[in-house]
Amino acid sequence: MKAILIVGDGMADRPLAELNSKTPLEAATKPSLNLLAEKGVCGIMDVIAPGIPPGSDVAHLALLGYDAEKVYSGRGAFEAIGFGVEVLPNDVAFRCNFATVDSKLKVIDRRAGRIATIDAARLAEEFKEVTLQGHEDVQIIFQNTIQHRAILLLRGVHLSTMVSGSDPYKVGKKVLEVRPLDGAAEAEKTAQILNELTYYFHEVLKSHPLNIEREMAGLLPANIVLCRGAGKLPDLAPLPLQYGITAVAISAMPLVKGVCKAAGMKLINVSGATGTYDTNVLAKANAAIKALRSYDFVFVHVKAPDIASHDGRVDEKVRMIEKIDQLVEYITRNVDLSKTYIAVTADHTTSSYTKEHEGDPVPVVIYGPEVRTDDIEEFTERSCARGGLGRIRGKDLLPILMNLLGKTKKFGA
Repeated sequence: MKAILIVGDGMADRPLAELNSKTPLEAATKPSLNLLAEKGVCGIMDVIAPGIPPGSDVAHLALLGYDAEKVYSGRGAFEAIGFGVEVLPNDVAFRCNFATVDSKLKVIDRRAGRIATIDAARLAEEFKEVTLQGHEDVQIIFQNTIQHRAILLLRGVHLSTMVSGSDPYKVGKKVLEVRPLDGAAEAEKTAQILNELTYYFHEVLKSHPLNIEREMAGLLPANIVLCRGAGKLPDLAPLPLQYGITAVAISAMPLVKGVCKAAGMKLINVSGATGTYDTNVLAKANAAIKALRSYDFVFVHVKAPDIASHDGRVDEKVRMIEKIDQLVEYITRNVDLSKTYIAVTADHTTSSYTKEHEGDPVPVVIYGPEVRTDDIEEFTERSCARGGLGRIRGKDLLPILMNLLGKTKKFGA
């Protein structure tokens, strides 16, 4: 038996006035997802706990069966290893955004108008070799990833993850001063480095020729770097050792790839998988089908529904859900359904109204040869809440799939 887990990032939502009080899942045309619901077993899932909005990092830890409250070590290291940046045991890594601020360092746009990856790479070239006076013992590694996203890694002695970030998370708020979160000298040193880097980045970027070009073209300049999510390498029990399986992940996003890599999964890079609206979902589906020949468990991640919610683009979110339906259709037509379990869910609810992650539960469906089917006929938030799986936690999903594959061990005598 094999299993595929498909995650539509931020796919769940709340009822929206512009959709006649339907959610995007309810408004989308999605016959293949509905067929899974009709032929499978459905439920609703609190990815972390009821009412707790999950970050994407802890959400994916939970979906892979980990207790995020016990194993979470910060986001930055996941981003780094997912993009192929080596992270040593004492390194401190940060997740970063190119952003736009005014002359008083108030945030105008946290994503610099979702700057194109090629432009962000041009800006990042300025920071290939950075040394701060007085901190020559610390190596500074900066790397852009996708669109506005980037990684900052500090390598040296006497550093700490116990620091806040510079990102205020809200437009109109001033860039935050990074502060130590404990009384240790290491945290004080790390915070000082981050603050000096913030102003250094701003000084370089505000006069960069690319940003001058962007402003002349009516685009937002990427004139600062916001940092958050200080993290170190996590200590996770690899899935292959836990369950005796072979496992592979398909995603364009460094964060998700990093979580999966830390969990002991192989990574497959798919041509045309961009992590944005133009991602090639059928290429991902085809890669998943091929991977299923060699691996027991295949994880497929699609980022774009979450981007649409953060951008408040309801029609785009509906369209991306319909593209995920096409992915599901392609997979169901090309695998041996008598030997394959297919699960579909979201890593969190992202509201297209608040444009933020929310603590609302997400729908989940499991289709396969030996599931106890229920009476649900549509894959939506409200329909799945009545399903046979009931209300589960994110960390319950993988053990449920592994049990269906016959990979779990009996508890007790």
